[in-house]
Amino acid sequence: MITDAFNRRTIANMEVALDRACLVLPTDSEKHRARRIIAGKIIECANRGETSLSRLTEAGYAAAMQLGASAQSVRKKEAAD
Repeated sequence: MITDAFNRRTIANMEVALDRACLVLPTDSEKHRARRIIAGKIIECANRGETSLSRLTEAGYAAAMQLGASAQSVRKKEAAD
């Protein structure tokens, strides 16, 4: 379980980073799925020992931006078809 792997401060930083990264997501039915993906990237960052709020937030934002770019690409392709 995640609470066994990290101390309270790191978990708090991870939660804040996730909330910040998810602010850039659109509100739709895929938001839960996107949050899970972003959370996974934040956990990967923490597992590498990068547990500062800034690094975790950067990892979260990067994942959110990647998801946004992927979704935009799909929408453009669908519009072209």
